[in-house]
Amino acid sequence: MSALRFAVTGAMLLFPVLAHAGDLRADANAVFKPIDAASVNSVVKNNAITPAKIELGHKLFFDPRLSKSQIISCNSCHNLGTGGVDAGPTSIGHGWAKGPRRAPSVLNAVFNVAQFWDGRAVDLKTQAKGPVQADVEMNNTPAAVEATLKSMPAYVAEFKAAFPNDASPVSFDNMANAIEAFEATLTTPNAKFDKFLAGDVNALNDTEKKGLRLFIDKGCSGCHSGVNVGGNGYFPFGVAEKPDAAILPVADRGRAKVTNSDADAFAFRSAPLRNVALRAPYFHSGAVWTLEEAVDVMAKTQLGAALSPDENAAIVAFLNALTGDQPKVAYPLLPARTKDTPRPQ
Repeated sequence: MSALRFAVTGAMLLFPVLAHAGDLRADANAVFKPIDAASVNSVVKNNAITPAKIELGHKLFFDPRLSKSQIISCNSCHNLGTGGVDAGPTSIGHGWAKGPRRAPSVLNAVFNVAQFWDGRAVDLKTQAKGPVQADVEMNNTPAAVEATLKSMPAYVAEFKAAFPNDASPVSFDNMANAIEAFEATLTTPNAKFDKFLAGDVNALNDTEKKGLRLFIDKGCSGCHSGVNVGGNGYFPFGVAEKPDAAILPVADRGRAKVTNSDADAFAFRSAPLRNVALRAPYFHSGAVWTLEEAVDVMAKTQLGAALSPDENAAIVAFLNALTGDQPKVAYPLLPARTKDTPRPQ
């Protein structure tokens, strides 16, 4: 048995034991943490979050001119109106290319251990550079992005304000730093579950409490724990039983592509479950369209368990209680292009 699988199995066995040690809220607080937006500053490394960076990143997040075609923005695949994801199983990029994986949610992504399903980006600033350059996404180059931004005086002024100590503030790196600063604000506190963790025992109804108890006792929290109810570790998909190839495509070996280790074959970063009810379809393949089916798939493939209809309904009710206050983000007025702004391609 690989070290990774052993760790997963150990976690699954450990959490049910802990779950019976006290009352439900105490057990939950031993496994999860409420969202604290103030903690973001300590999570983001090597990039001081300032109002000027946030304002600039807000515009860049919505600006399609970062893409080669100038029709795709960060928000195209991470739509803030639909749970931080787009509507399809996998995203459509440059030249109608179809991406290989479901877009992860940008909401609360700052709390993840790393970015992308395989964790290949250590933080949000690194992640922001990837889609801009990926040929199946925005298909652009750092030099072209910088030329576009430098062609618009309003952007030049905003980069200077956001990065006053940089000799050349308009840069591809600073584009990513500004987007990270904005994305770090996209947290969703005050879910019913957060209120329950904080002491309001009536914040969850009886069905949601039953779902939480099952979520812990069945072992779901072995992979989905912490502030983001997931997103904090890598686990093999198919511990007890391999799912159908439509759900787990055999060509996508997950984290093994990053680590070059067979021990990580078909391992992925656990999905963060905050706001999960808002962002069907599910899994990295985007192959499952309802929470009910997703819960059954996870119980069968990860835990080797068959849930009763009542158990499934209770866990789904708990997952719905993870929906928090959605960020109120206005669509920004973007700087006007000039005669020097590169044309779409």
